[in-house]
Amino acid sequence: MSKKMLGYGFTLVIAAVAGWIIWTEYQRYTEYPWTRDGQVRANVVGIAPRVPGPIIRVAVIDNQHVKKGDLLFEIDPADYQAAVDQVKAQVLAAAATLTQRKQELDRQTELFEKKVNALKDFQDAQDSYETAKADLAAAKASLVTAELRLSYTKIYATVNGDVTNMNISEGAYASTGVQVMALVDRDSYWIAAYFKETQLRHIAAGDTAIISLMGNEDVPFTGTVRSVGWGIFVTDGSSAEGTALLPEVSPTIDWVRLPQRFPVRIQVDDSGRAELRMGQTASVTISHDAPTKNASIVR
Repeated sequence: MSKKMLGYGFTLVIAAVAGWIIWTEYQRYTEYPWTRDGQVRANVVGIAPRVPGPIIRVAVIDNQHVKKGDLLFEIDPADYQAAVDQVKAQVLAAAATLTQRKQELDRQTELFEKKVNALKDFQDAQDSYETAKADLAAAKASLVTAELRLSYTKIYATVNGDVTNMNISEGAYASTGVQVMALVDRDSYWIAAYFKETQLRHIAAGDTAIISLMGNEDVPFTGTVRSVGWGIFVTDGSSAEGTALLPEVSPTIDWVRLPQRFPVRIQVDDSGRAELRMGQTASVTISHDAPTKNASIVR
């Protein structure tokens, strides 16, 4: 066989191998779309008091794990307890007045039925009784409000979470509606993975996602695709004002026309939640097979 034929044969083999590699990688790309552009997300609950006052107790520290219902901090209840006591006295006074008006109405009713008193006296007694009933109802409503405000002096965790950005201390003054800390909801962790628009047709709700975190790539865990985003923020100035509510995904290179990337929401399985921190960088591979078979394909 001539050297020329050997050269042709070698070239064909190289071309065949290259073609096979390209086809294999394309099939892999199709079956297992992946991205390094993922981020751990979670719901963040801002904690703000509903009543103002000086803080007399802080029951947590920054970055502490808390359970739903745990006490976070307490505002001085003295003024609010005094308000409750005052309204309780008003309720007692209104109840006593109602009893008097009822007795008077009973007397006027009896006299009116015997035709001793005029109709006007009977009607006045009725009006006084109804007014006393309304006064008692108003006092009871005020008591409910006062007791609620007293209960608001103790601020509890509303979710299972992690205390973050705590900005209070004992002796500080808490203002109504001003957030003093945040809780990262531990039960809400999910992954926002940004895939190219050319990959979206290979991703569907229910697909298995294999996830690894930067710095911890050797311990992948799984999740489930919940949804694929339907829109991203457009910066050309021609879009409706409402698009400002959509996620903004910047292109990686400005001078090359790149495929747009859309967020894919992935629910994290229970096994992967323990060490998650909001904002961590994640790599994600979408698999259509059983997750245990593909734990090693995360790049």
